[in-house]
Amino acid sequence: MADAYDVAAITTGPLAWEQPHVVDHEIVGDFDDEAALLAAGQVLAARRPIAGVVTWAEAHLTAVARLAEHLGLATTSVESVRTCRDKAASRAAFARHGVPSAQSLAATSLDEALTAASTIGYPVVVKPASVGGSIGVIKAETQEDLADAYAFATRGVQLHGGDNTVVLVEEYLSGEEVSVECVTFQGVTTAVAVTRKELGAEPLFEETGHTLTAGDPLLTIVAPIAAAAVKATGTVNGIQHVELRLTSTGPRVIEVNGRIGGDWIGWAVWQATGLSLPQIAADLAVGWEPDLTPTRQQAVAIKVLYAPASGTLTQRAIANGFAETAGWVHGPAWLFEEGDEVLLPPEGDLDSARVGLFATHADTLELAVARRTVTANHIALAVTDSAQR
Repeated sequence: MADAYDVAAITTGPLAWEQPHVVDHEIVGDFDDEAALLAAGQVLAARRPIAGVVTWAEAHLTAVARLAEHLGLATTSVESVRTCRDKAASRAAFARHGVPSAQSLAATSLDEALTAASTIGYPVVVKPASVGGSIGVIKAETQEDLADAYAFATRGVQLHGGDNTVVLVEEYLSGEEVSVECVTFQGVTTAVAVTRKELGAEPLFEETGHTLTAGDPLLTIVAPIAAAAVKATGTVNGIQHVELRLTSTGPRVIEVNGRIGGDWIGWAVWQATGLSLPQIAADLAVGWEPDLTPTRQQAVAIKVLYAPASGTLTQRAIANGFAETAGWVHGPAWLFEEGDEVLLPPEGDLDSARVGLFATHADTLELAVARRTVTANHIALAVTDSAQR
């Protein structure tokens, strides 16, 4: 964003990596403190003219939409942001507008969850209604699995909050999972890329990798459905990361996220197409029509590095000089230091299990994936069982 705009940041602590990119700064103790967030925005607005407000963080979307509205800079409504954040509200919106999705019922107790699952039919997916990152999302094959699944989803709500504490029981959609990276300007949605997801073993839905290719022919198939889903939420401006499953009856929408996709998907779009989603997000926030003309044709393969086991991380490293010599490796970025404790699902979640991630790029997807495999073979991860130390 700083390549095109003067950026003023609101953070919960002193600036770190952001320092060279911002021209002004305010600190709030907690983004959940709406009064403090609005006050910080007002202080910045008193010092310099503010043209737009944007965040990349799922947990802060609603609060930042309120801030934009408070400053008279809203480009989409708080209600539409809440509809995206609340998966129950999203499902209802999809149903009203005829967007293919999954049957979904809310549950506030195990008894309600059991009734919902019996109505929908097993297998079902149990998930928090407003927590991102696949946290608390689990498949229940049978009625015997449901109590543990409901407890797992409820724990995800308790640990990671969200805009509400509802748990959803949903129809299980079988098929490849993808996300469509979208840009919406004045109510018109353009799909700029499709990301093919790689998931860990069920019953969990941990994302372990992604691939993205400029000009993927799948984009023309899923783009109209993604656009219809965005429209159903009432969103008129912004970036959307729309998740779908390619079922035997056609693509069906899982959810609409009103932000740039995580796991470096935003970077992958830039590397593959030349489109900078952060800069586009800033353009949209100030009300300008972005240029969506691709300038590159490449492919990207992303690998999320999970710890091999729960315990104390004793090694995390890439062979010295490999990435620099190769020239086609992005990262790795490390999320844990050696000596930190890691905890794999189902006891842990992505925040406690992911050690880092890296990406590779090439002119073709086949070569990008091959380079990812080679890179993974140059990375060492080791864990010592904490109970044995």
